[in-house]
Amino acid sequence: MTEMEILQGAIGGIVYQNYDNGYAILRLLCQDGQTVTVVGTIPMPVIGERLIVTGKWKNHPSYGRQFEAEFLERLMPQSAQEIQNYLSGRVIKGIGPKTAAKIVLHFGEDTLRIMEQEPHRLAEIAGITAAKAADIGQAFRQQMGIRHIMEFFTLHHLPAELAIKTYRLYGDSTIDMLYDDPYLLMDEELDAPFGAVDQFAIELGVNGDDPRRVEAGVLFELRYNLTAGHSFLPEQKLVEATASLLSVSTDTIDRCIEQLLHSNRLAAEHLAGIDVIYLPDLYDAEVFCTNRLISLSQKEYKAPSALPKYLEKASKSSGFAYSKQQIQAISLAATSGLLIITGGPGTGKTTILNGILRLYDQMGLTYLLAAPTGRAAKRLSEVTGEDASTIHRLLETGIDRHTGKLVFCRDASNPLRADAVIVDEMSMVDISLLYSLMQALPEKCRLILVGDPDQLPPVGPGFPLSDILRSNMLPSIRLTEIFRQAQKSLIVMNAHRVNQGQMPVLTDVKNDFFFLGANSEEAVAQTIVGLCSTRLPQKMGIPSEQIQVLTPTKKGFAGTVNLNKLLQQSLNPPSPAKRERAFGEFVFREGDRVMQIRNNYDILWTKTDGSAVGEGMFNGDVGIIREIDTAMEQLTVVFDDREATYDFDQLNELELAYAMTVHKSQGSEYRAVILAAWGGSAYLLNRSILYTAITRARELMVTVGREETVAVMTQNAKVGRRYTGLKLRLQKEGK
Repeated sequence: MTEMEILQGAIGGIVYQNYDNGYAILRLLCQDGQTVTVVGTIPMPVIGERLIVTGKWKNHPSYGRQFEAEFLERLMPQSAQEIQNYLSGRVIKGIGPKTAAKIVLHFGEDTLRIMEQEPHRLAEIAGITAAKAADIGQAFRQQMGIRHIMEFFTLHHLPAELAIKTYRLYGDSTIDMLYDDPYLLMDEELDAPFGAVDQFAIELGVNGDDPRRVEAGVLFELRYNLTAGHSFLPEQKLVEATASLLSVSTDTIDRCIEQLLHSNRLAAEHLAGIDVIYLPDLYDAEVFCTNRLISLSQKEYKAPSALPKYLEKASKSSGFAYSKQQIQAISLAATSGLLIITGGPGTGKTTILNGILRLYDQMGLTYLLAAPTGRAAKRLSEVTGEDASTIHRLLETGIDRHTGKLVFCRDASNPLRADAVIVDEMSMVDISLLYSLMQALPEKCRLILVGDPDQLPPVGPGFPLSDILRSNMLPSIRLTEIFRQAQKSLIVMNAHRVNQGQMPVLTDVKNDFFFLGANSEEAVAQTIVGLCSTRLPQKMGIPSEQIQVLTPTKKGFAGTVNLNKLLQQSLNPPSPAKRERAFGEFVFREGDRVMQIRNNYDILWTKTDGSAVGEGMFNGDVGIIREIDTAMEQLTVVFDDREATYDFDQLNELELAYAMTVHKSQGSEYRAVILAAWGGSAYLLNRSILYTAITRARELMVTVGREETVAVMTQNAKVGRRYTGLKLRLQKEGK
């Protein structure tokens, strides 16, 4: 058995580090003069930093003898030279080698104490302003605080990236607060894995039936099921799932649910003959949306006497005569408080939308246009010629000074200013976002919802568009006629065939829909790379930046992870002229296409023309990396007409976006789409995925893979059932 040894020395080089879990490979310059390769969980290492490492020697089959760290003690540098080496490693934002030398020359061995306790004195040095001195002091204290917490988290096998988010939430009191209640880590803003937090709590002596643990387990089950789209859970299912998760009795769960209900941390309801449990905010959302939708639907406005003339003028401006159904829809928009318009591609949704806007212009009504994502809002603006924004920006996101949580500045006390609000891509809107929107509607305001219920449901809880339509209680028009011009497009016709459960036409090679067979998953990936890099740009004149690769899954050779690596290597290979930054298993490079993968309301952005500033980047926003600044440890991304800067510790917010899942593409439209159709779970290989992918393509749709996979997706109409109450509430209250 290999015995434990202790090494002491300074970090001479960092071979690799994973920012997600803290794993690193270091070159340690030991006191006896030898250089040793040290591997293990060593979060945020810095060249020049001194370590005492306890571990064992191991022989790696490829890299030889290594020292595997099991315990770690960090020693702050003491001599002036050690401090200068430490600061020269850019451990503190704003300090490079030259500034480090100036600071240490002035303060000597007292430098680190000055930075922590008297940072204002840094302004004694030429070139450092009072503001910069304050920034350096804050960055140093934050760095020390985060590192201390990261080491604490690593010791207890908690994710290293969780330490940074926890520190931002609780500050320097984090460790003391977690000793008092480890389940504070289950705050929904932290998105912590319950298993790791639960193990941590047990290590600290929390009993299995401790009310803090059981309550955290109940809330976790409800929040976890939000990811499956559920607005609530049947109480029996919730009790059984939590009992299984925690290995405690159902009686114990029942008692804790009663306590959570009593303290208003849960809400109960009786729906469709069963008892159900909600998180309070989702219960409030369903009840409010039900009442407001019914109220809007009951409002009727007098038709203007000149309506026929308005319709005739709107028709002429569109360039062709409206159909009877289009006239009906546009007329209803003049007289109704609420109108839902649905239909597939080629059925004239855009024509009706433009007709409504021209009608409102003639009626002197003001209106606001919105969509769930930035790409969808941009497309809405392009097809209407009017300004459109995301729903989040329409509602003006902000941060509550007391709670630090997201709030919308537009609400019942500060409503939107418009006579009508029109929302496109409603299939993507979950119940929480609809709730926020409807709270901000003025009392006398029309609401028009436009969408395709056959596309994928929203990522968040509920499926309001589907619930509204299935309730049959609210005014809606479903467009079914495919117009003659659209019938020329095989993209449009195949989308409708798939939606009806019919196999798409794959043999027509003279149209805008192609199928390329492949005999292996590796061949699928290589064919896609060839299409993006040479075939489509050279033979069809479609630049690679206007091609979007979609796939049902992240995993496998034809999944997003592998495809992004291959496409990055082909379309944006390494170059001395392009700076890059490794993060986890990925490398971000200047010129890369990237996507924001979660809502972050703190990220600041600036209009590329300098005309405005704002905050908030949202799940699904796609941009290009313009610059990577290794000195400032920042990465700048241009999202259409906005530019945002990310600190390196925020890179888990981004993913490469040469390839993305079909789910992530919702609300977007691309000149050309390539779909990988090979394999995956039955949950992913379904009709909605295929239909949504096809309807993302504007000029060209190429499917690469197996014909039998396309057939399986076409036939698989199963959509995961969602526990939602909006339909039932509308039917009950609308009678």
